[in-house]
Amino acid sequence: MTLILILAGVILAILAVSYAAYRIPFYHPEHKESPYDLPPEDQYDPYRAAMTALIAETDAEPFEPVNIAAYDGATLFGRLYGADETAPLLIGFHGFKSTALRDMCGGGKLARKMGMNALLVDQRAHGKSDGKTISFGVKERFDCLSWARYAAERWPGRPIVLMGVSMGAATVLMASDLELPPEVRGIIADCPYSDPSAIIKKVGRDSMGPASILLYPFILLGARLYGGFGLTAASPVKAVRRTKVPILLIHGEDDRFVPCDMSRQIFDACAGEKTRVTIPKAPHAIAYILDPDKYGQAVRRFLDSVGVTVKA
Repeated sequence: MTLILILAGVILAILAVSYAAYRIPFYHPEHKESPYDLPPEDQYDPYRAAMTALIAETDAEPFEPVNIAAYDGATLFGRLYGADETAPLLIGFHGFKSTALRDMCGGGKLARKMGMNALLVDQRAHGKSDGKTISFGVKERFDCLSWARYAAERWPGRPIVLMGVSMGAATVLMASDLELPPEVRGIIADCPYSDPSAIIKKVGRDSMGPASILLYPFILLGARLYGGFGLTAASPVKAVRRTKVPILLIHGEDDRFVPCDMSRQIFDACAGEKTRVTIPKAPHAIAYILDPDKYGQAVRRFLDSVGVTVKA
């Protein structure tokens, strides 16, 4: 009887720690982020005014609200900017606990300048989309597929470009080996991490030091038991080994959240057409803010290479 009680106590302790470990990175029920909540780190100080102005510019643009059903029945929300029925479409995905208006303000600006329509979506468990669990792209990759199929069915034959920033970049890369519609001509990934487990380990080391490795098994178990997904089920590196979609990788060289080397790992693993551009001195997710000319030129060259015609 004593042994049974001890085993039961151990199991309950494991479940409790796993639940706590699940809640830290994955559980996100309230969706209260504001696009104007900017990163607090000092390295962003020189760019805050420009970031806020660009977010406000995108925020002021008229849009059509769009809702679709995801593969699992969740309702996903997006903002469709532009009404040119003949223009190419950019579908943009934001990062972890962020918003489309903040992370995709640069991509939205570029789309407007190039005469593209832009569909900026709230990832699941963010904004107006359903969900309480962030899965670092493992489930979100299928949402990306749902958005691409929606766009291809609504506008048959219109060129589509998938774009993401940070976790959004990982999302579009993880979708790159799925059965995307032929309208998807290319993928632009800005500061992607190479693997969900790798970025969680890195952030854990940054916040907790070497002791964080002791928590990792509980994070894996919590993701499976309470989030309903396997953290190691998919990764950008795995997906690009099988992709046939051309990929442009962009990364800031002073990215202290997602190391610039992670996009190098993705580039090296990619079996298809690929380009990688780095922006000197750029912190995480604001390469466009720091050097819009280099960023824009890289995107234009890429779009031209995949046959997507935009304004000069």
